Amino acid sequence: MMLGVALLAAGQGKRMRSAWPKVLHRLAGRPLLAHAFEAASSLQPERICIVYGHGGDLVRSQMSELDCVWVEQAEQLGTGHAVRQAMIRLADLDRVLVLYGDVPLIEPETLARLVALAEDTSLALLTVRLADPTGYGRIVRDRQGRVQRIVEHGDASAEEQAIDEVNTGILIADRARLNDWLGRIGTANAQREYYLTDVIGLAVEDGVAVATTAPARHEEVAGVNDRIQLAQLERLYQRRLAEDLMRDGVALADPARLDIRGRLLAERDSFIDVNVVVEGEVRLGEGARIGPNCLLRDSVIGAGSEILANSVLEGARIGVGARVGPFARLRPGTELGDASRVGNFVEIKKSAIGSGSKVNHLSYIGDARIGSDVNIGAGTITCNYDGAAKHETRIGDGAFIGSNSALVAPVEVGPGATIGAGSVITRDAPPECLTLARGRQVTLDNWVRPRKPSKKP
Repeated sequence: MMLGVALLAAGQGKRMRSAWPKVLHRLAGRPLLAHAFEAASSLQPERICIVYGHGGDLVRSQMSELDCVWVEQAEQLGTGHAVRQAMIRLADLDRVLVLYGDVPLIEPETLARLVALAEDTSLALLTVRLADPTGYGRIVRDRQGRVQRIVEHGDASAEEQAIDEVNTGILIADRARLNDWLGRIGTANAQREYYLTDVIGLAVEDGVAVATTAPARHEEVAGVNDRIQLAQLERLYQRRLAEDLMRDGVALADPARLDIRGRLLAERDSFIDVNVVVEGEVRLGEGARIGPNCLLRDSVIGAGSEILANSVLEGARIGVGARVGPFARLRPGTELGDASRVGNFVEIKKSAIGSGSKVNHLSYIGDARIGSDVNIGAGTITCNYDGAAKHETRIGDGAFIGSNSALVAPVEVGPGATIGAGSVITRDAPPECLTLARGRQVTLDNWVRPRKPSKKP
C-alpha cells in the first residue's frame, strides 16, 4: 500500500492573537507543525503534502528543512477544500491519511493502528470520547453501532449534541474514493464551508463500512486554538517526557518543573533538580547531578559530574566527576576534563580545561588550552581579543595562576610555572619559575589625604 499524507496547516489561528501563523507557535521548543510532521514521518509514507495558506511564505521559510511537497490553499474554504488541494500531488498513491499541523501530540502507534484498519476498508476514522464534547463534530451511529455520519456541533440537534463520541478529523481513505467523495461535498452548513466530515456520510451512502479506532489518551488529538490550550498541551507533553525519564531510572525533584525543548538522554541514577531547561541534545552520564535553575543546551555531562545551581551550559563537554557552578557559564567549545572544577561566576568559552584543574572564582577563560592540575586564581582573565582577532593562551600542567592576573594572548605559561597575583603577562612565562609583572609598591610616610573644607556653624 503506497501511503500519502495530507497535512493541513493553512489556518490563521485568530485566537492566538499573533502575527505568526498558528502552526509555527512552539511546543517543547519546536513548531507545532514539526511535531505533526514527525508523527507522519514515522509511518514512512511515500509523500507528505503540507497544505499551507495564511502566512505561507513564513511557514515555508521557517520549515524549509522538511522533506515534503508544499501546496497552497489560497482561500480557506474548509477542511474538505484543503484536502482537495493536496489530492493532485497524491494522485499516484493508494491511500491518503489526513493530519493537522495544530495537533502536535498524536502518537505514531495510534496512526499505525489507524493505517492498519485501512487495509480492510476504504475509510477508517479516529474518534474519541470526551466528557465535554462541546464544539466537536459528533459521531452518529445506527443501532448496530455502525458509523452513519458526522454532524458538526453547530448543525447538531439536541439529541445529537448529547453524543460524547466525537470526530478528531484524522482519517485514512482509499485515494480514488476519497477524491470522488471530496468532489461531491457541498457548503450547505452553518459555516458555508466544505466540511471534510461530509465524506463520512457519502461513504455510507456508497455502502462503505467506516472503521474506527481511538487514541490511548484523549490529549493525543487535542488541537491548539489559543495560547491557553498551547500551555495546557505543553505541560501534558512535558509530563509525558518526565515520566519516560523516571521509568528509565532518572530521579526528578519535581516532574512538573522540568522543560525539555529538544532531546535528553540520561543514564540511570542521574538527578535533575527543579526548573531545569534542556535545549537541543543533552546527554547525562550515570549518576550525574543537575542543580536547580540550570540551562543545558547541546551539552554532554559525564558520569558523576555535578552542575550546581543557576549555571548555563551551551555546547559544552564535561568529563567524569567534574563540578561546575553555581552561577557558571560554559559557552560553546568548552571542554572540561575529569575531576576538573569550575566555580561561581566563571565564564569559559572555546577552551579546554585539563583533568584535575580548577577555575573556581570570578574568572573569564576564552580561547585557552589549559593542562592538568592547573590552579586558576580568582579574577583571572585571558585577554583573547585584540579588537580584530582572537588569540590563544596555553597553560602547561601543574601551573599556578595567581588571583587577579591578566594573560594577554597569544601567550604561553610553561608547566609548573607560577604567576604572581595581580600580574599582567604579555610574554611567555617559563616552566617551574615565578613570573611577576606588576608595579613596585611604594609607601609615602608624610603624605596627607585631601580633606573636604569644614562647614561653618
